[in-house]
Amino acid sequence: MGTHSATPPRGFPVSEFEDRTARAQRLMAEARLDALLLTTEPEFRYFSGFLSQFWESPTRPWFLVVPAKGKPVAVVPEIGAAGLRDTWIDELRTWPAPRPADEGISLLVDALKDQTSTHGRIGVPMGAETHLRMPLSDYTRLHDRLPGTHIIDAAPLVRRLRMTKSEREIDKIRHACRVASDAFEALPDRAQTGMSEREICRGLKIDLLERGADTVRYLIAASGPGGYDNIIMGPTDRTLDHGDLLIIDTGATFDGYFCDFDRNFAFGEIDGATLRAYETVYRATEAGLKAARPGATAEAVWRAMWAVLEDGGALGNDVGRSGHGLGMQLTEPPSLMPGDDTVLEAGMVITLEPGMAFAPGKLMVHEENIVIRDGAPELLSRRAPAAIPLIG
Repeated sequence: MGTHSATPPRGFPVSEFEDRTARAQRLMAEARLDALLLTTEPEFRYFSGFLSQFWESPTRPWFLVVPAKGKPVAVVPEIGAAGLRDTWIDELRTWPAPRPADEGISLLVDALKDQTSTHGRIGVPMGAETHLRMPLSDYTRLHDRLPGTHIIDAAPLVRRLRMTKSEREIDKIRHACRVASDAFEALPDRAQTGMSEREICRGLKIDLLERGADTVRYLIAASGPGGYDNIIMGPTDRTLDHGDLLIIDTGATFDGYFCDFDRNFAFGEIDGATLRAYETVYRATEAGLKAARPGATAEAVWRAMWAVLEDGGALGNDVGRSGHGLGMQLTEPPSLMPGDDTVLEAGMVITLEPGMAFAPGKLMVHEENIVIRDGAPELLSRRAPAAIPLIG
């Protein structure tokens, strides 16, 4: 964790958003785009600094237009105007939402027409790991009211921008990781045989919040005799017994940025096969740490970890990848998997998540959060113990 211990300041200086916008506009010029149209929370926040829980409501759409020159323009429900005025954004166009007959579309059409006189091309993220946060019928209306304008997939452009984090972003992720590392290390003193997955996870969630996490938006658990067979459900009311293995995976946030890593715990003594599986995924993570260097591809890091897992007797890996990007979202590009040729660069934050089926119906997964640096990566999560922690 280095010497970083203080809680980082919340928010960003205006210079951060100026830099993000300037970088986007350079890429837009290369792609001959007059504007970017952004409709989802992470992209909206990335360029504006607008951090609000109101996105949990699906009633109102929110739009941000990044022009080829100048500052972004927000087209938002009137209820969001006061919050947007506290950001660096100057130009707001608002309507009294909800208004299904015209949910901001007329304002949005005008804002885009103001920008599309050069190339007649607007970028909208359309590719993998994107979605359109507005009614499809409204998107069709928007398209029909912009005749002669070509809408281009801007997912590669936005992905390129967001994959590499600034030091201020990394500070926030590091802090979330530090909070979660502290809470995980304290868990064996709070848990005991006879408690349920749900009870243990409730205690962990409270501990995370008391230690300084803003939210715990992701917390799953699974357990079983010497292993588990599911890592995306739970926690359940299953009680932990002697010989059980418990995994908990959490995505706590600080100032809108996630950590995402898991820890395994053994209740009493567990069998040799489970211990060997834990040692194998630990060594696979070590291989990932050695491979995660600038210039390496996401696939190359996966291959380094998979070679260790395969040598350790892995029967397979149904997860489909062994890590991913991390930041404003719990999972971001790239994916550490076959076929992902993304070249790692200094400043990218990724997870190393080797996992394997080591026996029928039994999985072992390990996860750490790192930032790519020139040379060896920096661990943001505090490294899991080489020997599985015992409870009870």
